[in-house]
Amino acid sequence: MTFTVRLRRALGTHWYAWTMVAPVVVVIGVIIGYPLARGVYFSLTDATEANVERTIGMNHIPATYKFTGLDNYQAVLADSVFWDRLGWTVVWTVGCVGLTFLLGLALANLLNRQFRGRTFYRIALILPWAIPAFISVFTWRLLYNEKNGLLNKMLQGGGIDAIPWLNDPTWAKLSVIAVNVWLGVPFMLVALLGGLQSIPGELYEAAEMDGANAWQRFMNITVPGLRSVAGTVILLSTIWTFNMFPVIFLLTRGGPGDATEILVTYAYRLSFVDSPRNFSTSATWGVLILLLLSVIAVVYRRALRKQGEVW
Repeated sequence: MTFTVRLRRALGTHWYAWTMVAPVVVVIGVIIGYPLARGVYFSLTDATEANVERTIGMNHIPATYKFTGLDNYQAVLADSVFWDRLGWTVVWTVGCVGLTFLLGLALANLLNRQFRGRTFYRIALILPWAIPAFISVFTWRLLYNEKNGLLNKMLQGGGIDAIPWLNDPTWAKLSVIAVNVWLGVPFMLVALLGGLQSIPGELYEAAEMDGANAWQRFMNITVPGLRSVAGTVILLSTIWTFNMFPVIFLLTRGGPGDATEILVTYAYRLSFVDSPRNFSTSATWGVLILLLLSVIAVVYRRALRKQGEVW
């Protein structure tokens, strides 16, 4: 059976489903597909602010950039700046995702129990997720203010010197990780709490009757029961954190110096901040980020498949 015949039969059998999916495919193609293809094309050129097509007043200046092949990729991969940013991005991602998962798991276990005021605590812990991220980040920026911030005021009240939260490289890194963890815990909490509630309570009762202690019940029932949910949320959290532009940019703008600059903020700087704006190199960084995340997703999915958790 030829491909054309199979395609015609599929369209004829599932025409309603194809009709419903078509608008979504078109929207995704316009919003994601075209910019992605455009970015890949720019990464293969020497396009900058000085040689792209532009209009100045009544004058229209045509594009003069040229196709350069893989030269941009060779230049970026040979540049120590890329590897420095990648190293910190990996530390930032692993630190944020690890802390977020552990805190979310601990809180989910607490909120999965029956106690007075449980609904209030659930709402309070989900609140950071409901607040727009930029508002939360600006609030934390005020709290981190070295001279007038609430955190340093509290420290000074206890006789402790003020901490340069956002002006010292080490403290700045710890600060941005703390803010991102604060923003990410609610998502992890909700997902893991849903996973905990899907585990049959009879398993815990049977294990308790067999003499299993709390740790044994957690390792032999809770952990296996959460494996599928945990695998999904960890991958999503990794992708989001790897590209978490708002926290870094709004809180430190990559500073002090370039101490907290991750890959995506540096790509933004190349295209929108530095002069002249280097569109081709910025696009190259973007494509490399996409490739790195794709590799991470594929490797992670294969690891889950070996454990029997295919999704």
